[in-house]
Amino acid sequence: MDPLGQPAASRLLAWEQLQTDELLADVFGYHALQLGWPQLQALRTNRMPHQWLAQTEFEPASPASEGVPESGPHLFLDSRAWPWPADSLDLVVLPHTLERSADPHACLREVARVLIPEGQVLITGLNPWSWWGWKQMRGQRQVPAPFTGPHLSSSLIAYRRLRDWLRLLGFEVQISRMGVSSPAAGSDAWMNRLRWMGVLGQRWWPVWGGVYLLVATKRVPGGRFIDGRRWRTVRSPAGATVPIARTDTFMGPTTAPKDTVESR
Repeated sequence: MDPLGQPAASRLLAWEQLQTDELLADVFGYHALQLGWPQLQALRTNRMPHQWLAQTEFEPASPASEGVPESGPHLFLDSRAWPWPADSLDLVVLPHTLERSADPHACLREVARVLIPEGQVLITGLNPWSWWGWKQMRGQRQVPAPFTGPHLSSSLIAYRRLRDWLRLLGFEVQISRMGVSSPAAGSDAWMNRLRWMGVLGQRWWPVWGGVYLLVATKRVPGGRFIDGRRWRTVRSPAGATVPIARTDTFMGPTTAPKDTVESR
């Protein structure tokens, strides 16, 4: 892939930073994780007490790269096997993680495993049906600027395909957005000249945006409450009247006339 260039990378980072600041500010819980791309500070507006920034096997291990917080990543892990136990995290952020992982299916299964019921995941990815995705489909192998170190996988993950994967794992997509509709130019001058395409694209053809973002919630089937009013409309069989055989005759042995003794 041709490099997106620093101007395009800056636009991409600025758009995703704006979206994560808005969407994650009011997500409550105790434990949050951002996996990959330390340049994006996705959890900076979130108020969870325990937050981790993890780097994966496809990223450089040096925390001193440009744009990374001074504290650096808290841990390094394999995107296909996470060290957290099941049902332990409230929020997971995957900024361009699935399209760089060697096994995005395994990475999503780990997300479904570690998230608590009603936990949320935020995912961003390059849209293969955009100007930027078109460059990737041409088979160019150079790494774009924001993704320092690792290479992208052979094919990008389309938005609808990702929605299908999430539904199979029991997630419900709550929010989906497309952004950065202008082509990825190599200079600030051309990015400014093509700004009008991004403005029109957000209104008229958002499906062709260069990057997509979605927020999904983990749903766990549970018990179902049945409305009590439905039971009141059905008459209970125990309360129905049951016909009983009745007779006025004496239920006992009958006496013959010869056995009758008259009183005198």
